[in-house]
Amino acid sequence: MEFQERSAGPVTIVDVSGRFDSADANGRLKDKVSSLLCETRTLIVLNLAGVTYLASTGLGELAATHAMVTRQGGRIVLVNLTKRVAELLAICRLRTVFDVFETEAEAVADLSVAIGV
Repeated sequence: MEFQERSAGPVTIVDVSGRFDSADANGRLKDKVSSLLCETRTLIVLNLAGVTYLASTGLGELAATHAMVTRQGGRIVLVNLTKRVAELLAICRLRTVFDVFETEAEAVADLSVAIGV
């Protein structure tokens, strides 16, 4: 799993690519987001377009990451879900936990409105 990070105003966009399972992820997403929170970057978009595989451990890490961000007063949303990832989120009822957007622009606009930018 790899991460590329960029900013759109107050919003941090993290492009996630590769396999998202215990062997490849192993807490790396949580570590990445934790480092963003330490820099007080609390508005985060996870772009999952490059995720080639998502296992149950990856779903657990997504949920734990969401809880961590929320506890610290931030907000994390998902964008560009593949069909398979969208299905898994729906089956596991995580679609009710995450705000999911079709495009990055929609996600950034929603987060920006939330803070009055």
